[in-house]
Amino acid sequence: MDPRTMSQSERESHEIYDLGDFKLICGITLRKAKLAYKAWGTINADKSNAIVYPTWYSGRHWENDWLIGPGMALDPAKYFIMVINMFGNGLSSSPSNTPPPFDRARFPQIAVQDNVRAQHQLVTEKFGITSLECVVGWSMGAGQSFQWAVSYPDMMKTILPFCGSARTSQHNKVFLEGVKAALTADSKFQGGWYSPEDPPVTGLRAAARVYAGWGFTQAFYWHEKWREMGYTSLEDFLVGFWEGFFLARDPNNLLTMLSTWTNGNVGNTPGFDGSVEKALASIKAKAIVMPAEVDLYFPVADEEYEVSHMKNAELRVIPGVWGHFAGGGVWDEDTKFIDDALKELLSNEVTHISDMKKLSIKN
Repeated sequence: MDPRTMSQSERESHEIYDLGDFKLICGITLRKAKLAYKAWGTINADKSNAIVYPTWYSGRHWENDWLIGPGMALDPAKYFIMVINMFGNGLSSSPSNTPPPFDRARFPQIAVQDNVRAQHQLVTEKFGITSLECVVGWSMGAGQSFQWAVSYPDMMKTILPFCGSARTSQHNKVFLEGVKAALTADSKFQGGWYSPEDPPVTGLRAAARVYAGWGFTQAFYWHEKWREMGYTSLEDFLVGFWEGFFLARDPNNLLTMLSTWTNGNVGNTPGFDGSVEKALASIKAKAIVMPAEVDLYFPVADEEYEVSHMKNAELRVIPGVWGHFAGGGVWDEDTKFIDDALKELLSNEVTHISDMKKLSIKN
């Protein structure tokens, strides 16, 4: 199977797993909770070829396809790859698809641990899988990768989190507050009780403008790299790429995932007393942690610190001026860089990894 040769409807097709009544960390029970997922490949006889690849902030499963295909590390001919949609993304249980009384503004707070526990239930109960070759993910998918390794340390052999972190930094939270303020300032937002047929478009467009200054870097804009994406002016890029991206999303869904992101911290896992350092030290999986060289959300220094507390991890920096979207599958050179690292990790060719905790920024 190759996503690149499929129609859009085939790519968007997915399965639904019924979680039942799922108690969340916040204390609310999400009744008739559902996970949407797309599975690539076939489970082998001993169920030893499974990989989990969670989605990211506002991402849907087909937007992970760029890292899956014949000849790539995530080759469906070799692995059984489960791309699992986060709570709040509009496909799994979300404000936009949950019936009253927990619909829209009443949808409960979701923690990263809730997402991972639900994914674990899918993997173990639906498929009977007890071990994973890898958990891999971009951005919030990276945060889920870290959480998998902390919550279920004996279950996976490897993790490859890219352009993400195990704990949301204070600076990152400042950015997220800007996105939240833009979404909720629109008079049509009405405390989250807007009509789906008449969403707060002004707030979505404003949130897109906030995001635009963070998703790509100063150098990206200085060199007008948006021209390589087919845009003809800065305004064309801001409207065509960023506003177009946000207008396809539901504001309450975005705010649910934003809350999950804001409160991300593997140290909040029971047994670690809020300490990200203790939680990271508990990880047994072999890891390559891949920040982007100039990511404004998840800077290299943050991930260097996290890797320094992991027993079996290497920091490998994605070079270039693309910033956070180096992990978005937009540029072939970044895709190859990530895919090569994933191939190396899955082939067990990474040796003496504990001695390789160093920056490898390519100038």
